[in-house]
Amino acid sequence: MKNVDDLIQNAATLAERGLSKGEIADELNVSRETARWLVERGDAATAGTSAGASRREPDDIHVDWSAVGADSGRLGHVGSALADLLVDANGPAEVTVGIEKAGVPLATAVASDLETDLATYTPRKHQWEEGDIEDLGGSFSRNFADVEGRDCYVIDDTVTSGTTLTETIEAVRERGGNPVACAILADKRGVDEVEGVPVYSLLQVIRV
Repeated sequence: MKNVDDLIQNAATLAERGLSKGEIADELNVSRETARWLVERGDAATAGTSAGASRREPDDIHVDWSAVGADSGRLGHVGSALADLLVDANGPAEVTVGIEKAGVPLATAVASDLETDLATYTPRKHQWEEGDIEDLGGSFSRNFADVEGRDCYVIDDTVTSGTTLTETIEAVRERGGNPVACAILADKRGVDEVEGVPVYSLLQVIRV
């Protein structure tokens, strides 16, 4: 995707497929507010109106890492780099937790490199359309490892606001696990820690 028009078209396509605005935000690596704006712009373009322009344009940065995600070899190399960041600063853990959806392939590569078990967490934003996201709930998949009583690394692809990372850390703790550190491919916020847990990123995107 090269420009905003491409993002609007992709958001419209995802909305037509039935994805929630939260899932669209996850797919396009943008904030929930940006996803809502993109969907509204797409709806307005389809209807031939300007209704989608009623909201102020969001202040966001789109990160397209499809060149990595489309190739298992590249994904493995990036996973090794994230694993190196984690072990260099924190030592080993027992479970690597991937945040659905895009964080899971990265977490799988990290878990393979570090020889840990793999857990996955689906954040509440995947159910979000409008209103208070706090009324929704996330979940761990029963098809993967449990985090209870174990030291955990948390992996995601991007940090936009830090909300999803905060939610996942809290969910790990509520489940009885110990989040040791987080590793992120691209950090759009510039965070060093979340809820007392250190955050490491391969890339930090800084708006000047």
